[in-house]
Amino acid sequence: MGNAAPQLVATDLDGTLVRSDGSVSPYSVEVLAELDRRGIPVVFVTGRPLRWTEEVFEYVGSHGLAIVSNGALVWDVARHEPWLERPIDPAVALDVARELRATIPGVGFAIETLEGWAMEPGYPGHRADDDRGFAAQRVAPLEELLSGPVLKLLVRGGGLAADAFVDAAVTVVGDRVNVTHSSFPLLEISALEVTKASTLALIAERLGAAPEHVVAFGDMPNDLPMLTWAGLSYAMADAHPAVLACASHVAPGHDDDGVARVLAEVLGL
Repeated sequence: MGNAAPQLVATDLDGTLVRSDGSVSPYSVEVLAELDRRGIPVVFVTGRPLRWTEEVFEYVGSHGLAIVSNGALVWDVARHEPWLERPIDPAVALDVARELRATIPGVGFAIETLEGWAMEPGYPGHRADDDRGFAAQRVAPLEELLSGPVLKLLVRGGGLAADAFVDAAVTVVGDRVNVTHSSFPLLEISALEVTKASTLALIAERLGAAPEHVVAFGDMPNDLPMLTWAGLSYAMADAHPAVLACASHVAPGHDDDGVARVLAEVLGL
């Protein structure tokens, strides 16, 4: 990228742009606004579902697009409608779930759709949903939940740590779907071709940004494809070890406004 200004900035949210208390700091907000004034789009690229991402839509900028659910959905903030949906085929999701249930005892399943989330009986909910007041829209056997396309298949249980959980699942179904995690032992399963990177590439093309002129920030394994794809990549100082090993640079931690501080330096703000 040299000394040229980036054509596009891509940033994860939790553990990256968003602080531990759930806020985007005033300093970060001002830096994002300055990039928007300079015509440099900042695209939020998150594993969060739509209902959690809406909290930061006021900071999206004039380009108006946000990538959620690890790339399975691009939301047009201004129009309040999908710009792109990249769902999993329900037959594939059901086949994958059956194999995971047979090989990793104790797992339970839920799904993410455009409308919200639903779960099979006994699935442990998510504290983030509880804290925000988002109850499951439906509780039913997985075969009934998978009557149509879903954005993500979620898997919890089995007693494995997050990385080991992903490794075990990839061994079984990694040739049919994309399996990742973004923090705790929760498998986030998307269609095979769907990653943060593959969806970001579509937006970058729309916005006229070449990969080598993209700066990306992340902290967790679901960010790895995006960090590998971008011309310049930053792992947050407190990132997952695999992310620190992958990225070309290290940014200060998310509680130290690392994204904003790096962008301010790159742009000479």
